[in-house]
Amino acid sequence: MDSQALDLKSLIRSIPDYPKAGIIFRDITSLIAHGQGFRQSVRELAEPFEAMGISKVAGIEARGFIFGGAIADLLGVGFVPIRKQGKLPGEVVGQDYALEYGTDRIELHADAIQPGEKVLLIDDLIATGGTAVAAIDLLERVGGDIVASAFVIDLPDLGGAALLREKGVKVHCLMAFEGL
Repeated sequence: MDSQALDLKSLIRSIPDYPKAGIIFRDITSLIAHGQGFRQSVRELAEPFEAMGISKVAGIEARGFIFGGAIADLLGVGFVPIRKQGKLPGEVVGQDYALEYGTDRIELHADAIQPGEKVLLIDDLIATGGTAVAAIDLLERVGGDIVASAFVIDLPDLGGAALLREKGVKVHCLMAFEGL
């Protein structure tokens, strides 16, 4: 970035004991509310992928929509929402994934990705990686070629980015916060 680049990490609000005691919630709403910070974060997330022939950007509900839509616009490609079960009309393809207690399901439109299209997966934060792994599995099932994944925040102590790398998926993060 230019000499006027912001310290993006300073724009992330940390909220202790949310959603439960002992957790520090990393809130990106303070970043996206800051015009220059939001613009810079979108550009820094997109930059490594500008010359990679990305066909689609897929964003994970809900904060992945904010960054993913802006990155798709910047790259001049389509955006594909990956949503929670039951939120998309028409024919969908779904993927179950494990939660701490039980399972959840994400879905995308069956015709959203054509076989061989190069896909960039976006979300605001990578923690344990469960949702991101499910999204990658889902995108691959419909024929997408996962070029990489990108996140504003990595929580490396929770291992999600390492899990994606073990699956062979490139991971680009703008910042990391240690701890939970």
